[in-house]
Amino acid sequence: MERLSRGFVTWVNPFNRSLQFISFERAKVFVFWSKNPLPLIRYLPELDDRRLTYYFHYTLNDYERERLEPGVPPIEERIATFKLLSSKLGKHRVIWRFDPLMLTDDLSPEQLVAKVKRIGDEVAPYTEKLVFSFADIEPYRKVQNNLRRTGTEYREFSPALMTDIAGKIANLGRLWGIKVSTCAESIDLAALGIEHNRCIDDALILRLAGNDPVIRHLYGDDGEVQSEFLALEANPGSRNKDPGQREACGCVFSKDIGQYNTCPHLCLYCYANTSAAAVRGNFAAATRETLRAYCEGKMGKPSAYGRHRTSSPSAKLPRGAGGWRGFTA
Repeated sequence: MERLSRGFVTWVNPFNRSLQFISFERAKVFVFWSKNPLPLIRYLPELDDRRLTYYFHYTLNDYERERLEPGVPPIEERIATFKLLSSKLGKHRVIWRFDPLMLTDDLSPEQLVAKVKRIGDEVAPYTEKLVFSFADIEPYRKVQNNLRRTGTEYREFSPALMTDIAGKIANLGRLWGIKVSTCAESIDLAALGIEHNRCIDDALILRLAGNDPVIRHLYGDDGEVQSEFLALEANPGSRNKDPGQREACGCVFSKDIGQYNTCPHLCLYCYANTSAAAVRGNFAAATRETLRAYCEGKMGKPSAYGRHRTSSPSAKLPRGAGGWRGFTA
C-alpha cells in the first residue's frame, strides 16, 4: 500500500535483471494472486476509495501432510479467510485455484482428488470458478533441487493421467455448480467441460468495470487498441491476448509487478524462489521498509473490512500476501 501511495513501484525483470519503474497514475485494475490475502483485507477500502477495480486468485491447496508449502497458514485458517474475502467482495471476485496439482510417491492421484474435494466442499459456495494446472517440474532445475533437498520424490503427469484426474475434477465442479478451467495448459480438455482460463480476464474485468469508458475502450468492441497499449503486435489468435506471455497462457494484456525471491511461503514447487536464504534476505529488507512506512503514517488506516487485529506494529506487516498484476490505460 505504501507503493500505491507513492504512485509507482520498481520491478526487476527476472530474466535480464533490468530495472523498470511502473507508474500507477493511470492504473485501473489490479489482479491479486495469493495464498494468504488476510493481511491485505483491511486495506481494501483504500483501493475502493481510489476507485480501483480488483479481484483475487486465491490459491488454496492442501499439501500440509506433504509439507510442500511450509510457510502458509493452516488449511482451516486459509479456508476461513477465503470465506471472509468472498463475503466482503462477492464470490465472482474470489477465484479458487488448486494450483498446481502435484503428485509424489506419498500422494496418489486418488488422494489428490480427495484433497480437491475436501476444500471444494467448503469453498464452492463462495466462488464461481476453480482453476488448476499440472505441476511442471522437469523444466525447472531449481525446483528439482528444492524437492530433492527435502527428500520429496515427485511424479510427472502423463496425458492419460491428466485426462483422468481432470475428468474427476470436472465432475466435482458440476456437483458444486462452479466452472472448472485450466491455467496455461496446452492439453485440450474441452470434451470434459473444462476451458482454458484467462486469469487476467477481459470478460470479468468488463463485468466489474464495464461502465468505465477506458475499460470499455481497452476490452470492448470499439477498436483495436492492444498494439497502441503495449507497442507490440497483437496475437492473431486473440485480440486481447498478452503477447508477452507463453503460448498456452490465455491472459489478456497487463503488467506483472510480482517479484522473484520475495515470497516467504517457500513452496517447494515454486520456480520464482532461488533459495530460502535469498527470500529471507529480501523479505527482511522489505519488512523494514514497510514498518518504517507504517510508523511514518504512510500505510493508511486499518478498517473493519477484515478481522486481523494486534497491538504489535511489527505483527501487522504482511506475511507473504502474494503477487499482483495490473494495467494502466
